Amino acid sequence: QVQLVESGGGLVQAGDSLRLSCAASGRTFGSYCMGWFRQAQGKEREFVAAISKMDTSTDYADSVKGRFTISRDNAKHTVYLRMNSLKPEDTAVYYCAAALSTRYSGVYTNAVWYNYWGQGTQVTVSS
Repeated sequence: QVQLVESGGGLVQAGDSLRLSCAASGRTFGSYCMGWFRQAQGKEREFVAAISKMDTSTDYADSVKGRFTISRDNAKHTVYLRMNSLKPEDTAVYYCAAALSTRYSGVYTNAVWYNYWGQGTQVTVSS
């Protein structure tokens, strides 16, 4: 069982930066691909970024490439999402998720692979 707790959301202006954090419980953090997803009001949940269990690969949605950076600290059981040059369209609830990757060393971009989810943190970008 893995519990995920996000933090770092807030209200910012367009062009500002934020760093989201996701702290995971449990002793097997290094066995999980970690991802960030977001859901804007009235829209479906969408993939944002993912990082492999051993931090060897990452993937990003086209809409955030070059602006967002995902990273992880396996010793601290924490995954981060650095968000630069924020836009109003980035406004959403951001969710951290964990996908068990026993034999797979890559990243998952589809939410169906993720076993555990955090409660979400709101990011609001004003214009």
